[in-house]
Amino acid sequence: MSALTIVMYHYVRDLAGSRYPEIKGRTIEEFENQLDWLTRNYVICSTRDVVAAVRGERALPPNACLLTFDDGLLDHFTVVFPRLARRNLTASFYPPVAAAAQRTVLDTHKIHFILAVAPDHAALARRVRGLIDAHRAEGEVPSGATLWEQCGRPSRFDTADVTFIKRVLQRGLPEPVRRAITAELFDEIVGVNERDFARELYMDVAQLRALVAHGMDVGGHGAAHVWLDSLSPAGQTLEVAATAAFLESVYGRPPADWVMCYPFGAYTAETLALLPAAGCALGLTTRVGVAADLSEPLVLPRLDTNDIPFRGDPATAGRGAPAGGGVPLGAAHPTRG
Repeated sequence: MSALTIVMYHYVRDLAGSRYPEIKGRTIEEFENQLDWLTRNYVICSTRDVVAAVRGERALPPNACLLTFDDGLLDHFTVVFPRLARRNLTASFYPPVAAAAQRTVLDTHKIHFILAVAPDHAALARRVRGLIDAHRAEGEVPSGATLWEQCGRPSRFDTADVTFIKRVLQRGLPEPVRRAITAELFDEIVGVNERDFARELYMDVAQLRALVAHGMDVGGHGAAHVWLDSLSPAGQTLEVAATAAFLESVYGRPPADWVMCYPFGAYTAETLALLPAAGCALGLTTRVGVAADLSEPLVLPRLDTNDIPFRGDPATAGRGAPAGGGVPLGAAHPTRG
């Protein structure tokens, strides 16, 4: 059985000409260079091809590659989609329900833009530690100093300050506390009305339907974009059901053989047991690697866009800013959102 390389994208935009040039993503030129490199070295396939291969209906081509775009970003409609269409390429897109249907700015994206706007990440990390200490009366909240000792280490793509900020605001604090701190920092540093920001950041349902009409695939990325391994079995059941219901609204029919792209790459054994009954055929993690075979279709690894060349020089693979948003937190392969 042929191996499958899955490439994971997030932001793809004209960074220099945008309001947020420091957001960590691929420039349009880098994306075009990657498409050139990928089409020279791989055969781009669809999720339908992968599902058929899992079922033994037909084999994947040699050097098969699947392109995946997480988070339902408007970049994917305005920048990515036309460039794929011009090359007759297909890809799969994974919008969270809260972003696409409810127009809610996800906390993980608030963190991205706080970091993109803040001029001094060391000062921001100190501010976060101070805000943590201010919330310590609200329950079991460790001190900012304690959390710095636990989380303030460089990660694969980020400095110690950035890793600390992401870790504590994504998962390291009780949910009410981290949401309150993130909201305060977003309002203070980014300062944009959330409803307006959501319209600027995310695709809507009509745009997702347009992708489907032109041969692209839209899969699930959870309802609220939460760590599935943090939920009870009942909570996971609700998340999966809401994800499937949203896909039904996009496709106009109950979804079958759909793909779950786990938010933050997190899942549990309960997640894997729930998905097939909901019609899910494939699951995408953030575990770094190439799928040597398709024997475990619900836990497929992916490569970050940083892991392939993006400047016309193979030596540039693995350098530069990550296009994703998270960091390893010790859950089931969580790296990016």
